[in-house]
Amino acid sequence: MTTATARTETAVREAVRADLLEVFRIEKRSFPQPWPYAAFERFLGEPAFLVADDGGVVGYVVADTMPNHGTSMGHVKDLAVDPDRRGEGIGRLLLGEALGRLFVEGAGRVKLEVRADNEAAQSLYRDFGFETHHVIPAYYDDGEDAHIMVRGR
Repeated sequence: MTTATARTETAVREAVRADLLEVFRIEKRSFPQPWPYAAFERFLGEPAFLVADDGGVVGYVVADTMPNHGTSMGHVKDLAVDPDRRGEGIGRLLLGEALGRLFVEGAGRVKLEVRADNEAAQSLYRDFGFETHHVIPAYYDDGEDAHIMVRGR
């Protein structure tokens, strides 16, 4: 388990419109196929669209719930930390808060997709009890596989 902890002045709060440019900047620096700006706009107001803020946005998580055979399933859709701030525990802080909110919203399980070569993210998710459920070959536009990871309550 990683022992890094977020700086004490880093707060996690719900994202607001004024955060979107900084969220989008982090997205573009973090992923080879970044979400478009409009994708983040659609999630404003979701209880698990959260930002880590220490005087500016340094990371974010986008998660929601959806009906799934009579019970809700949580879905962590996107999680990123400013590349200059990685290793400080900010991703861990965001993921923990998002999972708490998803479970309060009634999620019985939570799923996510992660690139097969993203070992750091997979390790973080395993620390939170996620297990690889299956692999989808060529899930991403560049042909990389995705690990579908799931965690129960």
